[in-house]
Amino acid sequence: MSGDQETVTNVQSETLPWPERFRELARQTGDDRLKAFYEAGCVAPDTPMKDVPFVAVDFETTGLDPDKHSIVSIGLVPFTLDRIKLGGSRHWLVKPQLPLHQTSITIHGITHTDIDKAPDLDEVLDEFLTSLAGRIPVVHYRNIERPFLNVALRWRIGEEIRFPVIDTMAIEAHLHPNRRLNWWQKLRGKQPVSIRLADSRLRYGLPHYPPHNALVDALASAELLIAQVQHHFSPETPIGDLWL
Repeated sequence: MSGDQETVTNVQSETLPWPERFRELARQTGDDRLKAFYEAGCVAPDTPMKDVPFVAVDFETTGLDPDKHSIVSIGLVPFTLDRIKLGGSRHWLVKPQLPLHQTSITIHGITHTDIDKAPDLDEVLDEFLTSLAGRIPVVHYRNIERPFLNVALRWRIGEEIRFPVIDTMAIEAHLHPNRRLNWWQKLRGKQPVSIRLADSRLRYGLPHYPPHNALVDALASAELLIAQVQHHFSPETPIGDLWL
């Protein structure tokens, strides 16, 4: 296939519904692990939320720029709306391609000693993708997990990965469109609405968890989505109404 034909094929696949897109991506990929991930399939967009298998995902990284920083830990928690499956949770420390920064060590507490003998992401990629397969990923702020994972995969296998995602921060942003204060509200001392993970959880009466641990933050995101559905949507809400 020529480069132009491949570009046309990729553009066409982006317009397909996710189940069909997964089948097309399984045909296109040259990596066996990605092929298995796509062949596991994707639920149809009209599937009720109550019938969707989810997996909450969180990365800790060495910084915020995926082109300059790297993933240093991964947390996964599978769940449905009525059950969080802690027995299936996973947590990996992985050796970053680029050095740790003191700032990131201060934030997430992962040190050079912790990652000295940690595996490269490529060594846990099969387990990671198997844990995602057939489930809809849930994150709090997709602009971390999505770009960091794609950069990491481009470095290692020369491909990116495609899947729909539920972003609990995007849901909070939608629910609080006027969270930024005008000058009069600021003058009166009103506090802006925060859509950070911990602050969002407080609005639903969820307990405080220490931040910046990938596994704990994944669990926190899972619990937050369940609360959001209970308060603002319905178990019958089609998954296609919320995924991105």
